[in-house]
Amino acid sequence: MSQVQPPSKGASAEDLEKQGDELRAEKAYLDALDYFHAALAKSPDNAPVLNKMGIVQLLLQRYHEAQKTFELALKKDRKFAEAYNNLGVVEYERKKYGAALKQYRKAIDLSPDAAAFYSNLGAAYFARKDFEHASEAYTQAVRLDPMIFEHTSHTGIAAQMSSPEDRAHYDYVLAKLYAKMGDSDHSLKYLRQALENGYPAVNDALTDPEFAELRKDTRFMDLMKARPVAISE
Repeated sequence: MSQVQPPSKGASAEDLEKQGDELRAEKAYLDALDYFHAALAKSPDNAPVLNKMGIVQLLLQRYHEAQKTFELALKKDRKFAEAYNNLGVVEYERKKYGAALKQYRKAIDLSPDAAAFYSNLGAAYFARKDFEHASEAYTQAVRLDPMIFEHTSHTGIAAQMSSPEDRAHYDYVLAKLYAKMGDSDHSLKYLRQALENGYPAVNDALTDPEFAELRKDTRFMDLMKARPVAISE
């Protein structure tokens, strides 16, 4: 791997920020921090650069530093929705889900069309086992971006499920959501993942009203017939 040159003193703030972006994309996080610091030295009130620095600190699991950086970004710009969202991610990673919900709602109030914010809101509700509100948030996320769960958002850090059981339940919730929206392909994809991850209540798909139309699809019946057989202890 080639050694990264230190930030040039003669480079503009914009060039330093761009180089930091490229290094972050390459997962050279410590070098990216150096470039963002250098950009801030030339443009200290630049809230977007502070937000980018905070994201890198999040990726490095430096949660205390990330929190301080996002808070500083918000001092520079009180209406910076992405910084509120990313503060929510810090709280989520600390398992402070109520605090995370508060920050995600602030982000949504400022930017109500951001699918990623609703996705993160859903994840925080899900972590609290509040599946009804989680489904509502996920529904809004998919309305805004039907592919939200197919790609990684650039406005926050994708939340990870804490256990295989949670992951299986999450897959089932998404299968139900896509079925309700009439997206059979995505519904079947997540239903298959719920099966493979051992979701215990998967038989609910045979009676849940959201799957009524999907149950007419031969692929649904084939999938349910082929599911693994549970073995009793």
